[in-house]
Amino acid sequence: QVQLVESGGGLVQPGGSLRLSCAASGSIASINDMDWYRQAPGKQRELVAIISRGGSTNYANSVKGRFTISRDNAKNTVYLQMNSLNAEDTAVYYCFADIEVRGNYHYTHFWGQGTQVTVSS
Repeated sequence: QVQLVESGGGLVQPGGSLRLSCAASGSIASINDMDWYRQAPGKQRELVAIISRGGSTNYANSVKGRFTISRDNAKNTVYLQMNSLNAEDTAVYYCFADIEVRGNYHYTHFWGQGTQVTVSS
């Protein structure tokens, strides 16, 4: 019914940049918050950034000033621009969205499959 598909991960050198994208598709009536999470090896999944439908944003302290979350509501897509990357940013990055599926009249949480970001020289 509804899918979240991430793209844009890869290998980057310390200090470099990457831009992640996550497109929601399927039988979508509306989308509330769209978020990015990440999970490093041996660690719990953590919230990286949140963006509301209206564009309000919030960030984890570890990425403030380096990462920027944005969204295109017409395309049901959320982005994460990551600058000044360092080794501690290495993780699998997951997209999350709070979506009203057409005909359901309530919101459901959906997750993407994850995309690997590796920061290494």
